[in-house]
Amino acid sequence: MSNFNPAVNFIIYSSIHSKMDKLNLPAYSFRITKSANGSLFIFDSFRKKQVLLTPEEWVRQNILRYLTEEKKFPASLISLEAGIQVYRKPGRYDALVYNRSGMPSVLIECKAPPVAIGQETFDQVAAYNRTVKAPYLLITNGIKHYFCKIIADKMKYDFMEDIPVFGEL
Repeated sequence: MSNFNPAVNFIIYSSIHSKMDKLNLPAYSFRITKSANGSLFIFDSFRKKQVLLTPEEWVRQNILRYLTEEKKFPASLISLEAGIQVYRKPGRYDALVYNRSGMPSVLIECKAPPVAIGQETFDQVAAYNRTVKAPYLLITNGIKHYFCKIIADKMKYDFMEDIPVFGEL
């Protein structure tokens, strides 16, 4: 039996907004529950389970909703937090969008809102992408979003003004 109670979750959802940073994304509704020890969990509709609600998870859930609802990215083509090898060490990407042929398309890195996105973040994503080989990167802290196409032969990023809809990738 589910522990979802709309009245309780509304209170938790309302109080969570005072604790979580406001993001530069549309507002979405989420199913948020509180455990007996006071920890908050958010229902991840992609993984079909409750996950601990951290500031980074808040950003991940919101950007994924934005991509699926506003930019028409198919949820079935999104993989979350899978392990990869990066320079012979284990790593884990936040999200990866595949194209309809099953090839990596957009590698997504999420940071908590107070975390500044700088060269170190781009270096981290570039290292992950040496394994993944996605032609696009999306890096966000929920406030700032960077979407770019990788120009491999010139070893540079071509930044885009906006995140394109899935069909335009």
